Amino acid sequence: MGGIVNDLPEYRSVLAVDIEKSSGRGNQALLAIRAALTRCLSEAVERSGIAWDACLVEDLGDGLRVTTPSGTARTSLVHPLIPELAARLREHNRLHAAIGQIRVRMAVHSGDVFVGPQGVPAGSSLIVLARMLDARACRDALAKAPESVPLVLLVSQHFYDETIVHGYVGIEAAEFRRVQVEEKEYAAGAWLYVPQGVSVQEDEAAARAAPASSPGSDDRSSMTVIATDSAKALGVQHGDVHIHHL
Repeated sequence: MGGIVNDLPEYRSVLAVDIEKSSGRGNQALLAIRAALTRCLSEAVERSGIAWDACLVEDLGDGLRVTTPSGTARTSLVHPLIPELAARLREHNRLHAAIGQIRVRMAVHSGDVFVGPQGVPAGSSLIVLARMLDARACRDALAKAPESVPLVLLVSQHFYDETIVHGYVGIEAAEFRRVQVEEKEYAAGAWLYVPQGVSVQEDEAAARAAPASSPGSDDRSSMTVIATDSAKALGVQHGDVHIHHL
């Protein structure tokens, strides 16, 4: 095979993310959200036990494609990666106005990959990944999800059969819904996951992702006092007090 570093393919897990509604924000905003997505994803990957520097990372314009190192545990691409990434995207969105918001479609697949010149991957597995990322079911799911949901995940039937269905720690097969993907020449079943609420893992990940408060910062606590005719509250507070008379 001319130009192929390895004549034989390697079994790899691959993922791709694409930013919703990235066009129309202008170059400055696009560059900023692309950089933020790269930071959030790289941190989530690292927190999942995968060395970011060992991954083959490709720029998709308004997203990224990541080929993980050979031998990467497939489960890690779902748990803890999904709650880790969701927590970071939520934290980013909490701190930015509408023009800087990031919500993504994410696709995950596993299969044979050839590594070409300059470490560029190739193979039909990447075509499958691209079709899944563009799937109408995936786009519609994100569009219909509440704004607080920062991502939706679509995994291939192959990945579902080998990874999701077995009930490994942190992965609930019942939370995935089967959909049909028909994009260009590709037609196959896939499994869709839409996060509902914030999990314990996401709370922990958000705590790790959030910047620590600096001494003297205006991070004021808030206290609510319930006042009744038979009782009065007396104390010292440092922050806002909200008194509700019953």
